[in-house]
Amino acid sequence: MQTVVKKWFRDKESGFLDNGGGADIMVRKADLLNCQFLKVGATVEFECHADKKGLTAKNVKLSYQKGPNQSTKPYR
Repeated sequence: MQTVVKKWFRDKESGFLDNGGGADIMVRKADLLNCQFLKVGATVEFECHADKKGLTAKNVKLSYQKGPNQSTKPYR
């Protein structure tokens, strides 16, 4: 999937990715592949997994281009 970073807390080493109209997707520093932190508004590619706490992003990497097929539909 591809989306933008909604929030990033450097002190907590975690943040949230935008999920269209759905619940935000949690991301942790341990799941970042090509960076140490994220900036709000940056575009990322990731795998989305559901767990007991909600949606979590895994294998998150910065995307250096926005494609015309970027999905804005919420993950369910």
